[in-house]
Order: sequence, then C-alpha cells, then structure tokens
Amino acid sequence: MQALFKRILVNDIQVSPGDAILVGLSGGADSMVLLDVLLHVADSLQLAILAAHLDHGMRPESADDAAFVARFCRRRDVPLTVGHRDVPALARQHKQGLEEAAREARREFLQQTARVEGCRFIALGHHRNDQVETFLHRLLRGSGLSGLAGMRLRSGPFIRPLLSFSRQDILAYLDDHQIPHVEDASNADTVFTRNRLRHELLPRLRDFNPRIEEHLARLSRRIAVEEDYWTEQVDAYLESSCEEGDDGLWLSRQGLTGLHPALRSRVLRGALLRLRGDLRGIGAKHLASLDDLLDAPRSEAEAHLPGVWAARRYERLWLRTAPPPDPTDFAVVVPGPGVYDLPGGGRLSVSLNQGCLGEDRWATEFDADKVPFPLLVRPFRKGDRFYPCGAPGHRKLKDFFIDAKIDREIRRSWPLVVADEILWLPGLRRGHGRWPQTVGGRVLRLVASGLSRPNQSL
Repeated sequence: MQALFKRILVNDIQVSPGDAILVGLSGGADSMVLLDVLLHVADSLQLAILAAHLDHGMRPESADDAAFVARFCRRRDVPLTVGHRDVPALARQHKQGLEEAAREARREFLQQTARVEGCRFIALGHHRNDQVETFLHRLLRGSGLSGLAGMRLRSGPFIRPLLSFSRQDILAYLDDHQIPHVEDASNADTVFTRNRLRHELLPRLRDFNPRIEEHLARLSRRIAVEEDYWTEQVDAYLESSCEEGDDGLWLSRQGLTGLHPALRSRVLRGALLRLRGDLRGIGAKHLASLDDLLDAPRSEAEAHLPGVWAARRYERLWLRTAPPPDPTDFAVVVPGPGVYDLPGGGRLSVSLNQGCLGEDRWATEFDADKVPFPLLVRPFRKGDRFYPCGAPGHRKLKDFFIDAKIDREIRRSWPLVVADEILWLPGLRRGHGRWPQTVGGRVLRLVASGLSRPNQSL
C-alpha cells in the first residue's frame, strides 16, 4: 500500500520536496491510516506532516476523541491543532442539515489552519467506498454529470490520496500495523443519509452485483475525465465570448443558442460559477430558466436564481449577483455656453459658433436663434415624445428606444437634452428641424463625451 500511495502522491498529486501537508484527523480508521502512511513516506519525499482535529460538538464523547488524537500525535511527534465548532447551532443558524453544516465547518477550519501553518495541501481520508456513497447520494438527489464525477484526487488545496483504496484495504492496513483508532457511533445512525446508503442501499445492490462499488467508482472516474474535457471547453468559450465588468457578465444570446445543448448548459454553469464563486443552490431547474430566457419570444425578460439576477436584453444575456439599482433622477440646467458634468461621469460641452463644424454621433448643431436657453439635461420620463430626425413625425420615446434595442436600464438613465421639446439623444439621434443656416448665422453646438455606448453588442 505504501508504494502505491507514494506513487499517487508524486505522480498524480505532484507533491514537491519541502511541501507541508495538513491531515484532517478525526481519529477514525480512515484518517488514522492516512496519517500513518504519510508519516512513513514523509522522510523519503521530504514532506512536513501536520494534523488538525475539529470537535463538532455533536456527541458527548467528542472530547474523548480529541484527547485520543492529541495523545497519538504526541507519541508520533506530529504538530496538532484542535478546534471546536457547535455544529448543531450552526445548522440551526444557517437552516442546514447537520451533515452539510458539519462539512462546511470542517472545511473552513482546515483551510484556516492550513493558512496559519503554511501548508500547501490538506489531506482527507476519503477512500473508494466514500466515492461510491457520494456518487449514489448525488444520483438520488438528481445531480447532473458534473456532480456524478464525485470527489477528485486533488481539488484546490484538498487531496485524497486514499481515493483508489477500498475500505477493505484500509481495514487490512489498520490491522497489519496495529494502528489505534476510535469508532464514531454516529456512523451507524441511519438518520444520516450517507449511513443509510452504506448500511441499507449498498448491501441490496451487492445482491445484484457483488462488485458494484468497484464498477461505480470506475464510472465516477470516467465521468470525471470527461468533465475535465468539458471544463476546458467551457473555459475557452468564456475567455473568448464573455464580457466581464463592474455591472456583471454579458454573453451573446446568438452565441449561446448556437452551442450544442451539452456545452450550452455547462457554459451557463461556468458563467454562474465565475460570477458567484460557487454553485451552491444552483440546480437543473435554474439552468432551464436561463434557457427559457434565451428562447423566449420576449426580447427583454428577467429571472431570479439563488444569488443571481439574470436578464435577457435583446441579443445579450446579462448576469449579476443582484438586480441593477434603480436609476436616480437628475436635472442639469444649462443656462448658456460652458462645460457641464453629467451623471455617470459624462460631460456636455455647449458653445455658440459662427458657422458649422459638422455633426456625428456625439456632436450635433442647431440654429442658435431657434433654441432658447436655458436647456435641461434629464433622464427619460413616462409619456415623453420625440420627433427623431428623418422620421415622419412625433412618436413615443419609449417606442424609439425599443426599436433601437436600447436596454431597459440604459434607456431609464440616458441623458436627454431638452429645450421646449427633446432636442437630442446623445449617441443616438438628434431631433427634427432647427437646422443651422448653411451660410452665416449663429450655431449652437452640443458635444457629449464620457458616456457609455448605449447600444453596444457582443
């Protein structure tokens, strides 16, 4: 066992001389074997081995377990950190099951200890049977393929060097080397889902196939290899096709709908992971709601997911951790020529000139004698009407925005230059009429700068 264990550390996990490894030491058979094997190979690989034990506060004898672990580590000269968490209280506080609360508390404790002690890796005692139980647990909960890939040999700082070994291998090593351990009575309590899988479901499955654990572990490994491939595809797509900014993530609707459904669902999950940092609470129904946004006939629609606000804005999908804030009303009075600051960091330059300098998207000109001061710069208001240059007449400004495919959030805060009517939508369209004279006459010139492009597309 030690020879194979050593090859796994070097070839698969890729430990290096000088690495420090923190062992999550519960005192049970699995973690005690893990610590013993690591200690046996540590000198030849030049590794520093430390241990950490968390008292979950779930059993009266948990203090005895901590004392047992402390005695063992003193005998073997292993530095030990002991912590305590009231897991039942945490479960009530966060409205979690005891298993989930214990797992999160343990991971947080181990990561904090590893940071303090300068450990590159955190070793966990999971073995092949644990992998099978994880597979079945997630299968029964309706997990997708990424979940059925199960636990990885290496995931961030966490490593599982025993993942290729069965429970029988662990127990045989335990007996051969006379390693002391403690028995956790809660492991037999079928109130916990994992214990029901271990003591009730798996024995029934062995009646159909005595090698069921071996086959399910092999299936989980095969799924993991394929999921690694999909992860590469997702990362490549997001790097090339995802725009990320302070306002969230933007993805092309056309790009997403053109993907094979197998890749599209993974890209959506990858985008949510990139946005949130984790996928807790995200399930198949939430990915389906994003698909509905992409396929819906409405060009603007929204969906609320756990920790995510999603919106379709014409040909783009917008993902944020929270809905965008409501735009604030503003009014900038322009009494005459000058430079005026606009909300959001933009500026409006107003000048009176003799003769025209020419118009473009961000500059426009009017006959100064036909535009009375003061001007007003303000956002869209319900009922606004606008006579766009080149149009047959006045129309609702909301309809103009929609036809121009201006996102709802942008049209609610976009600055409008107003005199006795709307003169100009910077970056979009000037109003009809009041043209400057071609020869002579005073020209009112308006130049906007620093505004985001109102109809950017991927």
